[in-house]
Amino acid sequence: MKLRYSPTSPYVRKVTVLGLETGLDAKIERLVTASAPDKPNPELGRENPLNKVPCLLTDDGLVLYDSPVICEYLDAQHSGRKLFPAGNARWTALRQMALADGILDAALLRRYEILRPENERSNGWDKAQKLKMEQSLDALEREVTSFPDPAGNEISIGHVSIGCALGYLDFRFAHEDWRKGRPNLTKWYEGLAKRPSMAKTIPTA
Repeated sequence: MKLRYSPTSPYVRKVTVLGLETGLDAKIERLVTASAPDKPNPELGRENPLNKVPCLLTDDGLVLYDSPVICEYLDAQHSGRKLFPAGNARWTALRQMALADGILDAALLRRYEILRPENERSNGWDKAQKLKMEQSLDALEREVTSFPDPAGNEISIGHVSIGCALGYLDFRFAHEDWRKGRPNLTKWYEGLAKRPSMAKTIPTA
């Protein structure tokens, strides 16, 4: 398998963490691929018309995107414990992944806005995206007490996604300190961050 990726993408990190958790990491060849909203990559665009990473090329010729699809594909390729659980637990995990991805979507939109020339930025837009992030983090603070031990074997794709989202906030929005007023989420994340799959994939500039 070949994975088109950017080293700082939190969506790519989610795929990489799942690869490590499932023992598939060694089977994934990584192709560094430039990707930016204002600079389309023609090579990437031929495989993923959305011009986004991650994008996975499977050994049997499938081209898969985006991260939820790639993660579920990888989870189907091993015989160990699944990170996409069955039954009602599946819907909870998928909802948690959607919430985490929503945090990332809002954070990235804010990041792109920050990179625009100052006279082209919209404070109202930034505030709207920040509100989504804050509401989502508050929801996680209320829910996190029902999460499994972050060091144990019961974590799901939802927990992985949440961990990657929080890690991205540390990476790009550390000055806003998402931990303030969220002691339960802070404690849970401290445990998750110690997992080898998370520790090995911390984003760097």
